[in-house]
Amino acid sequence: MALDMGHWQERLDKLAAAHRVPGAVLGLLQDGAVTAMATGSLNVETEVAATPDAVFQIGSITKSYTATMVMQLVDEGRVDLDAPVVSLLPELKLADDDAAAQVTTRHLLCHTSGIEGDHFKDTGRGDDALERYVASCARVGFSHPVGATMSYCNTGYNIAGRLVEKLDGRSWDASLHARIVEPLGLSRTVTLPEEALRFRTAYGHVVEKDTAPKLAPRWMLPRSCGPAGLITASAADLLEFARLHLDGGRSGEEQVLSTSGVAAMQSPQVELPDRWTLGSHWGLGWILYDWGGRRVIGHDGATIGQAAFLRIVPDSSVAVCLLTNGGHAEDLYRELFPELMEALCGIDMPPPLTPPSSSPRVDAARHAGVYERLGVRLELAEHDGGLSGRIIPSGELAEIGDDDPAKELEIVAVSDDVFLARIDDTGVTWTPAVFYRLADGSPYLHLGGRATPKVRDTAPATDA
Repeated sequence: MALDMGHWQERLDKLAAAHRVPGAVLGLLQDGAVTAMATGSLNVETEVAATPDAVFQIGSITKSYTATMVMQLVDEGRVDLDAPVVSLLPELKLADDDAAAQVTTRHLLCHTSGIEGDHFKDTGRGDDALERYVASCARVGFSHPVGATMSYCNTGYNIAGRLVEKLDGRSWDASLHARIVEPLGLSRTVTLPEEALRFRTAYGHVVEKDTAPKLAPRWMLPRSCGPAGLITASAADLLEFARLHLDGGRSGEEQVLSTSGVAAMQSPQVELPDRWTLGSHWGLGWILYDWGGRRVIGHDGATIGQAAFLRIVPDSSVAVCLLTNGGHAEDLYRELFPELMEALCGIDMPPPLTPPSSSPRVDAARHAGVYERLGVRLELAEHDGGLSGRIIPSGELAEIGDDDPAKELEIVAVSDDVFLARIDDTGVTWTPAVFYRLADGSPYLHLGGRATPKVRDTAPATDA
């Protein structure tokens, strides 16, 4: 179906302005052709216009590239997904030696390792950044037993990136270039700031309450986080990567990844406790969605004031991406993509979970308490039959953010174990908060893709 690109340009312009997104690029892959359109500016201070070929940070969509490289190593017979990672990376030490010995590469790729996921240690700008990062993991523990549940794990992907380095004998960045960038002809895909300077490059922005967007406190994450989220790319380059996974691993005449590897990456590996935020299941590097009985794969990415969204519909050979540099990007995505997906391939994108019209009666008190993992503490208290709370980043995660990291949470009940939460000044999108227990009975909260154990039954009245 031919789209009226003028209409979609108008929708992008209008919705980006409504959601205070400074700049955005919308990219489409349909009928084998890639098109892109832009709106706004890349930087509110310089007022450099966003253009279709501008580059944005794609954040955690990078993980799908890293997973692709690992699956290439599987094709080459150099990695067994179900062998312990330490068999190939013996220098990997974690706080629990026994648990570390159980972690496989499959666990890393589908976020079931249990390794504390938000270890953002800055280990410098050198080519040894990942090697030094893995050495810094010696004190990193586990948020859940290996394989017991799914919890989004940046740490695991950085370890997977180091595994690629070790086997290839070069930096992760160099492997990315040799294994993906060069074979796919990606001319606007980079990992380092000095490379991004060659192009029209987006800067991240933050928005607080009713204030105008302002520049984020820094441009990028540490180089040690490369395999988990450091690619900067244009929409066209991102869609060429998506094409690889639509075309059975082929790029032109070259078989970049085996058809079996492509299929494995798109096969369910683990069911998510929260089926609303990041799909129903996770594959090997891809989020898997069921939209009205249609299979959709994709990934999102968020860095410091930038957010990216990629959705691929295999049965229609369609891919759509949205690159943004701040504002309420999630709200823009939630409003634009349902319209676009229906127009492109007649697919019904499920609406997000929203608060019920009347609050159900639930036993909220049993969920009150403190939930904590590396990088964040959640303090929840029973309030008028429901819950109130706050979220407090800690460690490196807090240092990356703003000067007042603690945020109040607005929380409403949907059912006994499913609630909705949002930070009180971040737009309209609610995030599901799912309370559940592991097989051993341990209470957990799944929020934002992370499994967080309950460490105390009563929330403190103050910070003290």
